[in-house]
Amino acid sequence: MAKPLVFHFGGSDVSFSLSKIDRSRLYGYKEVEVLDEQDRRCELATLGDDGRTVLVRGGIGIGHVSADGEWLEKSELTPIDLEGHEIHPVPSSFAAPIPLEETASIDEYLEHNIRLVYVLQSDEDTSPLADELKKGTIFKFPYSYRGGLEADAGFMLMGQDENFFLAVGNPTKVEFTGLAQWAAVLEEEETEEETDLMDFDMI
Repeated sequence: MAKPLVFHFGGSDVSFSLSKIDRSRLYGYKEVEVLDEQDRRCELATLGDDGRTVLVRGGIGIGHVSADGEWLEKSELTPIDLEGHEIHPVPSSFAAPIPLEETASIDEYLEHNIRLVYVLQSDEDTSPLADELKKGTIFKFPYSYRGGLEADAGFMLMGQDENFFLAVGNPTKVEFTGLAQWAAVLEEEETEEETDLMDFDMI
């Protein structure tokens, strides 16, 4: 059984199990299966740059090398941010209870790009937490499944069916380039010839 996600609210801890919601569960899915002449299932492979080596699933990996081309172990690397400061890894959200203290407005929630949604289920008494969520409260907290360099934004909220949901995402990055520039309209200067043609005193 998977480890539960524990939240701390109202002076007590409540454990939840997670059930991921994806498109296949909502809309179903289909698979295209390719078979050879003997009805054996074909697997996707990649042809190497040399034009001769066939790389099957599991034949490609990621390695770390120094600027001099020397092999490096992952444990020897130190993560840094864009300013060169060291990044301290965050623990997994399953390692300790998550305090539900910070709330978010609907606008703040909608400013995030949500990429994962889970249904939260519990066999414990969730009445105090449910009563708060029924008011439309959205709790916000850092969330990391396995732990890593940075935590995602986690939101706990309640749906219209009164189910608990965990939404995971990151702030949407919108780049502002500038105000729309209208094209300049240049007025043409009248010439003496045009003025004479439009002289209505001659009519």
